[in-house]
Amino acid sequence: MAGTQVRLRLLPSARCLFDEPVQVTVAGLRSKQVVTLRARSTDERGVAFNSSASYRADGRGEIDLNRDASLSGSYVGVEPMGLLRSLKADALHKYFYKNRALEPFMVNFSVHEEEGGMLAEATNERRLIGDGVRRVPVKEGNIQGVLFTPPEGPFPAVLDLCTFMSEKRASLLANKGFIVLALPLSVLIIYYFLISCFSQVSRKGVGVISRSKGGDIALSLAAFVPGVEAVVWINGCSANVGIPLYYKHHQILSPLMFDFTKVIPSESGANIIKQAVENPLAEENKGSVVPIERAGAHFLFVASEDDLNWDSKDYLDDMVARLKRHQKKNFESVIYPAAGHLLEPPYGPHCPSALHGMLRFPVMWGGEPQAHAAAELHLWKKIQDFLRTHLSCNPAQTKSKL
Repeated sequence: MAGTQVRLRLLPSARCLFDEPVQVTVAGLRSKQVVTLRARSTDERGVAFNSSASYRADGRGEIDLNRDASLSGSYVGVEPMGLLRSLKADALHKYFYKNRALEPFMVNFSVHEEEGGMLAEATNERRLIGDGVRRVPVKEGNIQGVLFTPPEGPFPAVLDLCTFMSEKRASLLANKGFIVLALPLSVLIIYYFLISCFSQVSRKGVGVISRSKGGDIALSLAAFVPGVEAVVWINGCSANVGIPLYYKHHQILSPLMFDFTKVIPSESGANIIKQAVENPLAEENKGSVVPIERAGAHFLFVASEDDLNWDSKDYLDDMVARLKRHQKKNFESVIYPAAGHLLEPPYGPHCPSALHGMLRFPVMWGGEPQAHAAAELHLWKKIQDFLRTHLSCNPAQTKSKL
């Protein structure tokens, strides 16, 4: 094999969608040669993220990340997409910002000798927006969002509630055949805009997908606003958190507040705020609990047991028990034992801690990295199946899936 050129390949193509896996292979090495594979990328804020893992080539001088185990580095064992999952900044508490749909997630893969010299490299272009999907900025009064429309309709319609504006999840859902409006939660008058923003939608009503603070807003939409047919609630709260909630100029829910004396500092400098939210089941907080039992929508409740932001598993248990007491069967739930708060579309870097956008100090999000990545992959398919089932444009299709 001496003199053979080392080749690093990304299969089936170096260009793919963000939520698609690639097969990383290396050929042309010496038999049993140990090398280091590295990945690097820079987020939209200019922060560099890196990962690395050592591999031993087989007898033919080849490595296949779908088959071979990492010996050491950012992860150990067989993880085909481990180099992406383990991308990490040098500084602590950094979240990988990749929120603008028109800019692909660019990742450079390279293979290096043990001494450090580079043998080969390839660049993976991971697109957020697929061929034919239209991105249309939306502005009406104080409301600003982005609408993603697939190439052919009619489409099931979904409102994506982002704590802070992000186009990632919305654009990736649009690639799957949904028309999706992404709105930040800073726009709390979304109620007046919910149905009118969609054209070319199915007649089955609107779905809402949410995480964290967006969860209680999504529950409130289902409870108070007609036309909401399906709600995906990911690591949210069962009560309205932080500020009073208004609908048609009247306060409908009081706020569930924080007790910052219950914040637990960690050695890394990030805080654990899981116990800092007041108990929604306490008598004095009943006015903040979202009355989901009055909703006709279907719910998908998703909770991570290692969520360090708040006790989403307890909130899920309470909502399920409440719906059962009201003889409701319009829900299903998924619990991920070792996943953390920030469940996102798959194949992005895992973020165990970062600056909290509202509290303005670093917090722990939680999650065992490999289990968290597996949860994201499972959940992404679950979300699509759930939304298609309850928002299908074709009644016959819906029946067959049920």
